[in-house]
Amino acid sequence: MAEQVYPEPTVGALVFNKEGKIFLMHSHKWKDKWVIPGGHVELGESIESALKREIREETGLDVFDIVFICMQEFIFDDAFWKKRHFIFLDYACKTKSKEVVLNSEGQEFVWVTPKGALSLPIEPYTKHLIEEFVKKFPGKVF
Repeated sequence: MAEQVYPEPTVGALVFNKEGKIFLMHSHKWKDKWVIPGGHVELGESIESALKREIREETGLDVFDIVFICMQEFIFDDAFWKKRHFIFLDYACKTKSKEVVLNSEGQEFVWVTPKGALSLPIEPYTKHLIEEFVKKFPGKVF
């Protein structure tokens, strides 16, 4: 891969099932921590299309009711397996899909409440996203 020249815009989301639990996957790219699904916005692709595509590619889940939660900067943090500069655009959304099909990004997955997720070994950017979600939607099931 060529050396990075510019920050990379990425999308990710807390994907909620009908029970109000979020999807997390265990990822070797994030030092074996639990993370949300997501990835890069491709040239010419809208942010919402990128989010739907990345979640479908990584999990097999189709999502809807997409709500922006926060933006985060990731500048050469050791939390990721490569030295990268990302701009995270983080969302919450829903799924009605029942079957999860992980690609190589995730090794296993779990459905957990936002509060329960905070007790897992999650990577720090996912933790911040969950905390921001709880601030914006206190006591509500998304």
